[in-house]
Amino acid sequence: MSHLKPPLEIAIVGGGLGGLFAALALHHHCKDHVSITVYEQAPEYKEIGAGVGIGVNAAKLIDKLGLLDDALAIAGSRQHIWLSFRRFDNGDEIHTVPAKEEGRLRQLSVQRAEWLDVLVNTVKKRGAAKLETNKGCMGLKEEGERMVIKFRDGTTTTVDLVVGADGIHSNVRADYIVSPGALASKVRNWWPLPSYGANWLSRGRHFLVFPIGKDENGDNKTLNIVAFVTTRKEDLAGGDKESWTLTADKEDVLREFEGFEPTVRRVIENMDAKPAKWLLHDRQPFQQWVFGGGKVVLLGDAAHAMLPHQGAGAGQAMEDGYILGRALQDYFADSSQHPLDHWLRIYQAVRLPRAQRTQDTSRELGQIYEMQTKELKDRPYEECLPLVKDKVKDRMNWIWNEDLDAAYEKAKANSANVNGKAIS
Repeated sequence: MSHLKPPLEIAIVGGGLGGLFAALALHHHCKDHVSITVYEQAPEYKEIGAGVGIGVNAAKLIDKLGLLDDALAIAGSRQHIWLSFRRFDNGDEIHTVPAKEEGRLRQLSVQRAEWLDVLVNTVKKRGAAKLETNKGCMGLKEEGERMVIKFRDGTTTTVDLVVGADGIHSNVRADYIVSPGALASKVRNWWPLPSYGANWLSRGRHFLVFPIGKDENGDNKTLNIVAFVTTRKEDLAGGDKESWTLTADKEDVLREFEGFEPTVRRVIENMDAKPAKWLLHDRQPFQQWVFGGGKVVLLGDAAHAMLPHQGAGAGQAMEDGYILGRALQDYFADSSQHPLDHWLRIYQAVRLPRAQRTQDTSRELGQIYEMQTKELKDRPYEECLPLVKDKVKDRMNWIWNEDLDAAYEKAKANSANVNGKAIS
């Protein structure tokens, strides 16, 4: 693929958190060198699900893009605590992990819909991208040095670069990879813990809560609740079809968490009668994110869907968008005329190993929470607790402490050394 003259026409397929953040990052880094359109399959820009945790690693990127004030305005307060791990039966502390904070940069616990609104409004205000709806991608077709996207409504568009941000069931990815499939305000007056971020651990299940959103007084507005139960595939009611729209009965939740201490039981009793229910979506890692000679690139769940146990998935998608923006910025500034594919592979070199490590460690952490690792599963509960403490106390540091710009510069230098051609 030859060195294209700006503006580079970019289609971001998928208007979720990852796709919109990528649009803002590309606009931030590349300005008028890019012309971006976001194609969302739904009739409106909308997020499913309640809370999302954003670590300080991603908060730094939000700050670089000038969005930190907006994020802080909607973020719940965790009282300087990431999570307080508790015994399931009596609520005693196992270990409390402090949140990493650097001045105004801190853990951001936000409601998905509110954060999406911030991104949509910022895209519009900055003129960062054109936003399309009812545009479900059905497939791609190469046409010379450009790529044609076919949509469900029968229309097509032709662009220089397709960014696949269309989630775990990505149709952009499906043209290149056959997926290996899945791996397996009512509490304020009585809340007994120093933080609303807590996780009660038992064998085969755990119960996680954290605050999202703020009310008109600046206090925490909503307690996000995720009750995890490990179930054999053959015992799943309704089978193992992946869906975001199933519901459960509150009585079923109470039954699953029988024996948990009173705080957990009281939280469950305050839940809606029909709480949302879903299988956790996971994928085997993909070893390639760049296709079509540099005309297609993946990010977010389309590239590295992961389990939620580290609260790191949204941050990894933001890291994708930020580094993709840096790579394209250098593509336009490159006096050596390296093709776009070269710069996209630098993006992949930075992001793929880190995202896959996050996938792996998230999966492992879920097993640690429920004491299902080889080291823990045959031990009595009491013997497991000090081992669990040891495994969670410093676990998030490598995610939170990454210097993403330094990692990018290192990958760029390594690429120049391999190719024997200076990059300016």
